[in-house]
Amino acid sequence: MTTNPVPAAPHESEQVDAEVTGSDVRVRFCPSPTGTPHVGMARTALFNWAFARHHGGTFVFRLEDTDAARDSTESADQLQEAMAWLGLDYDEGPGVGGPHGPYRQSERRDVHDRVVGQLVDAGLVYESFSTPEEVEARHRAAGRDPKLGYDNHDRDLSAQQRDALRAQGREPVLRLRMPDEDITFTDLVRGEVTFRAGSVPDFVVVRGNGQPLYTLVNPVDDALMRITHVIRGEDLLSSTPRQIALYRALVQIGVAERVPTFGHLPLVLGEGSKKLSKRDPQSDLFRHRDRGFVREGMINYLALLGWSIGPDRDVFTPDELVAAFDVRDVNPNPARWDQKKAEAINADHVRMLPLPEFTSRLLPVLRAAGVLGPQSGMGELARLEAVAELVQTRVQVLSEAVPLVAPFYVRGEELPIADDARAQLKDDAGTVLDAAAAALEEISGAYPKPLGGGVEWTAARIEEVLRTALVDGLGLKSRFAFGPLRTAVSGQRISPPLFESMEILGKHETLARLRRLRAEV
Repeated sequence: MTTNPVPAAPHESEQVDAEVTGSDVRVRFCPSPTGTPHVGMARTALFNWAFARHHGGTFVFRLEDTDAARDSTESADQLQEAMAWLGLDYDEGPGVGGPHGPYRQSERRDVHDRVVGQLVDAGLVYESFSTPEEVEARHRAAGRDPKLGYDNHDRDLSAQQRDALRAQGREPVLRLRMPDEDITFTDLVRGEVTFRAGSVPDFVVVRGNGQPLYTLVNPVDDALMRITHVIRGEDLLSSTPRQIALYRALVQIGVAERVPTFGHLPLVLGEGSKKLSKRDPQSDLFRHRDRGFVREGMINYLALLGWSIGPDRDVFTPDELVAAFDVRDVNPNPARWDQKKAEAINADHVRMLPLPEFTSRLLPVLRAAGVLGPQSGMGELARLEAVAELVQTRVQVLSEAVPLVAPFYVRGEELPIADDARAQLKDDAGTVLDAAAAALEEISGAYPKPLGGGVEWTAARIEEVLRTALVDGLGLKSRFAFGPLRTAVSGQRISPPLFESMEILGKHETLARLRRLRAEV
């Protein structure tokens, strides 16, 4: 493959008019349902979705599920679950329907067989009987590398030769004849790309048992679904000349309207400049979701894997992505998954959520962790919103809120005290706890009062009396004065704001926790 060659003349069957734009744009995302959804796959889906939505075009979701040995119903369901979680709504596809269905490759065999018949009738594919061993032997005899692959030997077999081979019981595969000319196309991401004549051998489109291969059915389905742009991973770039050659054949027999415009997205790398593999934990989309990435944060970070909304700006919403997205702005160089940056981006989006929305997203995370039961009363939910306001700016992913929220939903005697929190207690912890309890006893009311005279159990009043008793009265610095109180109230070394936590817990529960720790030191 070379880039930036002298432009080649367009093939006669390839349309050369202006690229399709606007509502005529049709793109597809067509994964194979094997394994758990991968972040690289999600990035491909996102860029196709953003491209379609930016142009007001159509986003098609199709399942390439013809590999019986590897495909699974569970994986197909997970793919649709991933699309739903990310909010990548599709206009045509499984569960939605559309004018070009079915949208599962396994349900389109009759369509594929019909197109194969048309290609055979038009003489655009030919029977090939050579075995791998025979191909290798011919290369050796000619002094060539035996691993070069198929040598186009069967292109010009006569009818008599084919009959003789068939009489031996051989079952031929069908191959598409590659053009004896350079194949040049303009990639939306990489610019002009050329594959030299002879660099790609004739390739199999139908097995000897009559089963059409992916190399045929993928372009056929794209053609029949009127796909105008194929935006996919760089790892598929080497197959593009085969697809273009097949598209030209499909145009010739009237199945395709045009050769689509291609764009190949950069690889996503992990540590050590290696491609992020499915075995890498960071590649598992659901692992990030289950840790508490929010949809907006994941979309934002996936988009940054090769694209930028502008200089010195990393944080943007899905709507802003759609408004600004142009696949031509994607950087062709490999992108690297940076877990710290991904979490920082997610933290920005967590903070951007309105408090009721943040609380709503926190609820299933807390239920999954056992902090809350499957059904929550009004009191629990009211407390959760108050607590959520304290922790929203302190977490990068939602799961980090679990240990911060949990202390608000246990009785003081059941509150576990973390080892690191207990270890930081000083010799004067008992004195501090005694003085704090005595000061708090003087505050009237067990919970904040919206109106009325007297002293109220509020964060401001709690802070005032504790500073007077501990900082002024005992002469302690704040970090030493309030450390034992934080441990008593939350059981942790790091917790939500102390005085606000006491306000939410109420007077009786706060004093009970102080006295419980006092009894242990």
